[in-house]
Amino acid sequence: AQRCEEFTDLDLSHAIIGTSLKLRLLLYTRHNATCGTLVSHSDLSKHPQFNVSRPTTFVIHGFRPTGSPPAWIQNLTKLLLARADHNVIMVDWNHGAANVNYFKAVENTRKAAENLTAFVEMMKERGASLGSVHMIGVSLGAHLSGFVGANMNGSIGRITALDPAGPQFTGSSPENRLDPSDAQFVDVLHTDMDALGFREPLGHIDFYPNGGADQPGCPKTVFSGGAYFKCDHQRSVWLLLDSLNRTCASRVYPCSSYKDFLSGDCLSCDRFGAAGCPVFGYDVTEWKDVLLRLGQTKTFFTTNAKSPFCMTGYRVEVMVWNKELRFGYITIKLHGKGEEAVATIDHKAAEFKKYSETRLLAQFDRDIQSVKKVSLKFSTGNPLKAKQKLSVLRIRLTHLERKHRPLCRYDVVLQQNDEVTFKPIPCEDSNF
Repeated sequence: AQRCEEFTDLDLSHAIIGTSLKLRLLLYTRHNATCGTLVSHSDLSKHPQFNVSRPTTFVIHGFRPTGSPPAWIQNLTKLLLARADHNVIMVDWNHGAANVNYFKAVENTRKAAENLTAFVEMMKERGASLGSVHMIGVSLGAHLSGFVGANMNGSIGRITALDPAGPQFTGSSPENRLDPSDAQFVDVLHTDMDALGFREPLGHIDFYPNGGADQPGCPKTVFSGGAYFKCDHQRSVWLLLDSLNRTCASRVYPCSSYKDFLSGDCLSCDRFGAAGCPVFGYDVTEWKDVLLRLGQTKTFFTTNAKSPFCMTGYRVEVMVWNKELRFGYITIKLHGKGEEAVATIDHKAAEFKKYSETRLLAQFDRDIQSVKKVSLKFSTGNPLKAKQKLSVLRIRLTHLERKHRPLCRYDVVLQQNDEVTFKPIPCEDSNF
C-alpha cells in the first residue's frame, strides 16, 4: 500500500526556536484525493500519477506562528479535485513559515520561491503548459506565488491571492511583492487590509468583501484571544471554499469606495457587456478577457457572517411627500413561504426629500424566491428626538439578479420604530 504523506505538523516550541526552510510538495489527484504523495524535486518520472498534460494547481500557505497545519487543507484539496481532473500540489513550507519571528518567514518566501521555480521549470521541460498552472497563495503564500510568477516572466496561467500579507510588503515596489504582471491573470481577495493584509489593489481584479477590513462574525476586541488576530485574515480562504463548492454566487460591483457601493452608487455593470458584473471566486476567469482589457478593476460586495456567505441585493427607490426633510435608516424584511430575509440599511442616515427619489442598496441575508409580504421600519437612530414619521408615496424594490418585475407599495406611512407589513404589488410603469 502507498504511504500517505501528511502536512508537516510542528508546535509552538519549533516556532519559538525558529525553523529553517524545507520545502515539501504533496501531490493529490483524483486517484489519491485524500492520500498525499511526496513529490521528488528532481525526478518526475518517479510519479506516474503526476500527469503533466493535466492542469496543475499549487496551494501555498502563509506564515504559521504556531507551527500547526492550516485547518483548510483537506477541504480545499477535495473541492479543487471535485471541480476538475488536475494535479493539486500542496506546497508545505511549514519548516520556514513556522517562526514567531515574522521577518524570518518573510525572508524565507524568496528562498521557497526559488525552489518552487526550479520545480515549475522541470514541469515545463517535461511538456507541461505554463498557461494551465494556477497558484493559490494565502497571505505570505500570495507574494511567494508572485515571485515564482515573476521568475517565469509572467507566463503561468493564474495566481489567486487570498488576503496577501501587508506587513513588510506595503509600500514596496512591484518586484518585491505580488503584482498583475506575475501571471496571465491575477485575482486578489482582501479581507484584513487594516491589519495583516494588503490594502492596495494587486491584481487584474481585486475583491473587497465588506470593504476589505472587518468581516462580519469576527471578534471586534482583543479579549476574544487568537480569533481576534486571525479571523478576518482567514476569512479569505472560507470565502474561496464557498465559491468552489458553488454554495451560492456573490456578484461583485466595480466601485471606487465601499461607502459609495453601500450607497447604491455602483450598480452599473455595462462595462462587462452581456455577462454582467463578475462573480467572486474560482469562476471569475469567465470574465478574464474583459478584465484584462480594463487593466485593473476594484470591486466590492457584502457577505453573511457564515456560510452560505452570499447576500442578495435589491435596488430600493423611495419617494416621500413629507414637507420637511427627513434623515433616517430603513429596515426591510421579505417574507416568503415559511422563510424571511432581512436587510438593514444603516451605513449612513439616508436623506428623504419631498418628491425626490432616494436610491438605496438593500443586502438581504438570503434570497426569497417568491416574496409574499414586505415589512418596513423607519428609524432615526436618535431616541431623544420627538418621534417622526415617513410618508412614503412609493417604494420600489428591484432584484439585482433576477429580471422580474419590481415590487411596489404606494402610499404608506411609517411611524418611527413601528414595523408596517404589507403585500407588495408589481410596479406600474409610471413617471414617478
